[in-house]
This record gives sequence, C-alpha cells and structure tokens, in this order.
Amino acid sequence: MKKICSQCQTEMIEDCAVNVQGGAYGITIRQKRKGIFNSVSAKPKASVCPNCGYVAFYIDEYREFSK
Repeated sequence: MKKICSQCQTEMIEDCAVNVQGGAYGITIRQKRKGIFNSVSAKPKASVCPNCGYVAFYIDEYREFSK
C-alpha cells in the first residue's frame, strides 16, 4: 500500500532505514508484556516525501503489537 504525504499529498518514498547518528544499532520499538521473555519488538522504517521533506515512521510488524 503506497503511503501519501499528509502535508502535500505526494507519494512518499518508502523503506528508508532509520539510524541514530553515532550509534551502531539504530532504534527499536518495544512492547513489554506480562511474563518472562514475553515482549515484542520491531525496527522502524521511514517514508520520506520527495516534495516537502516530511518524514513518517512505521513498522511492518504492527499486528504483533495488538496481540
């Protein structure tokens, strides 16, 4: 599904990597659940608008967070 910029309605460039400058590992989105070893995590990706520069973060494994 193509992502559309919420600022200018241009089709965004998807699947861009997200890294912290100076960090070797980037960032991770994590949800802690009850129990030992019962958590879910995902690496975020970014969409970039080639028209206005707006950036939107998303994860592909979003369904895992609703369980």
